[in-house]
Amino acid sequence: MYKTVVTKYLPKAKEMASKIEEICNEKEMENLEFISCTICPSAKAILVFKEKILICKEEISNTGLIGFF
Repeated sequence: MYKTVVTKYLPKAKEMASKIEEICNEKEMENLEFISCTICPSAKAILVFKEKILICKEEISNTGLIGFF
């Protein structure tokens, strides 16, 4: 599942960076992974997130895969 967020009008770079960081941290807590960001000429940002897929260690051992996902 994908989720998009459009920021409000943020004409100053530092304000936009701070807002993007704030949104990314919020979405991380909602189990969403940051995928992409596009800055528009309208001084808005479009952020794209994807739902994280969690695989438990038991499933990894059953598949023979080594590592963390």
